[in-house]
Amino acid sequence: MKLLHVALVYSTEEKADRFLVGVLELRKSEPKMLSDELCRALFDHAGGLRAINYSNEALLFEVFIDEHYPWKTRSIEHVLLEVEDLTAFLERCRRSRASMRTFPRGDSVLIFVADEDNNLFEIKEKKAGG
Repeated sequence: MKLLHVALVYSTEEKADRFLVGVLELRKSEPKMLSDELCRALFDHAGGLRAINYSNEALLFEVFIDEHYPWKTRSIEHVLLEVEDLTAFLERCRRSRASMRTFPRGDSVLIFVADEDNNLFEIKEKKAGG
């Protein structure tokens, strides 16, 4: 089995761009519109949705833009990402509007980053030689 994509919801394309392009450094595809009929049948969502793919060689996020989505202040659902350079990644987070949550665990620290729409990402640094 292989994971092919992760779907996320953002309230605006600008917020998606700010985090997924600005912080994660992913490439953005041209937006496409999903029909009202498809959205009702698959997602029980009234009205069409704009969908945009953000990707690199190893990762694909399918992003749905929905300004009326019932936004939560906190969530448990998250995506675990391994980054090459943790220091550079965290600096990009500081420059964006992402918030960081940390929790000490033994000799390490758990790091979670939440984007402006509270999509949650756990971050681990790639081990040397790994």
